[in-house]
Amino acid sequence: MMITKVDDIKEREVVTGIRGRFVHSDNVTVAHWNIDAGAVMPDHAHPHEQIVNVIEGEFDFTVEGEVHAAKPGFIAIVPANVKHGGKAKTRVRILDVFYPVREDYR
Repeated sequence: MMITKVDDIKEREVVTGIRGRFVHSDNVTVAHWNIDAGAVMPDHAHPHEQIVNVIEGEFDFTVEGEVHAAKPGFIAIVPANVKHGGKAKTRVRILDVFYPVREDYR
């Protein structure tokens, strides 16, 4: 069992302007993202299912070439191996859940 606070988890920059704090269980990874205005997450795909939850700010979320205006309350379920990415229009906070665990974020 783990009990902590998000702010106590070391933040790591994975792409310029996109920083995450990661929590791992046996089966999932939860990512708490802090994204600077103007930062770009290049289009990519991975073998993990991903649930995207926009908490704060505005993010142009692109899935297979289609852009979605993502604001607080926006949720997307991205299947494994589906190409996606995006650009922050403002400062953004996103909570992502990945299954299975993102070993590359450990």
